[in-house]
Amino acid sequence: MGIAYKKSMQMRMKQIVGGLLFGLLPLLAAGCGSSVALWTYGEVPFVRSTPEVIDRMLEMARVNPGDLIYDIGSGDGAIIIRAAIKYGARGVGIEIDEDLVLKARSNAFREKVEHLVEFHAQDAFTVDVSPATVVTLYMLPDFNAKLRPILERQLKPGTRVVSHDYPIEGWRPDRVENVKGNFVHDHQVLLFEIR
Repeated sequence: MGIAYKKSMQMRMKQIVGGLLFGLLPLLAAGCGSSVALWTYGEVPFVRSTPEVIDRMLEMARVNPGDLIYDIGSGDGAIIIRAAIKYGARGVGIEIDEDLVLKARSNAFREKVEHLVEFHAQDAFTVDVSPATVVTLYMLPDFNAKLRPILERQLKPGTRVVSHDYPIEGWRPDRVENVKGNFVHDHQVLLFEIR
């Protein structure tokens, strides 16, 4: 009876742990409303910006209905979809992961802003960002450093660049604000204005 009982308890514990992990998996994949990295195809992991950070980014950039926002590494489209909903701004999302582009298009359709936003499966280093009046980023520092010469070459004076958490090497931010996060970390939003 002792061995059978131990095996039964071991089996039950495996079922409980397996059930917990299986139950948590969708929450982790969805980001739980937090910044949980999901590794996708590409150079930078997809980490969803929180709604509070997105709103702060758009406020700091002084987004208005006349703006055209380019979101580099747009993931599921949350930033430009929010800009379209809240401000009536147009947006272009650039994302290398085709599955995320499809998800972003679906999200835009669900939010009824597909007429204001578009999403492209494209390498960020090949994009013409010159039409942008606002550029949003949530990329790692090395990526931002590689992107900087393109931004410097293509963006017009007055264009606002807003980065979530990471600086752009060689640029001094015009404004930096902290946004309270969760148990993972607090966030920083950096605003740069092209001169």
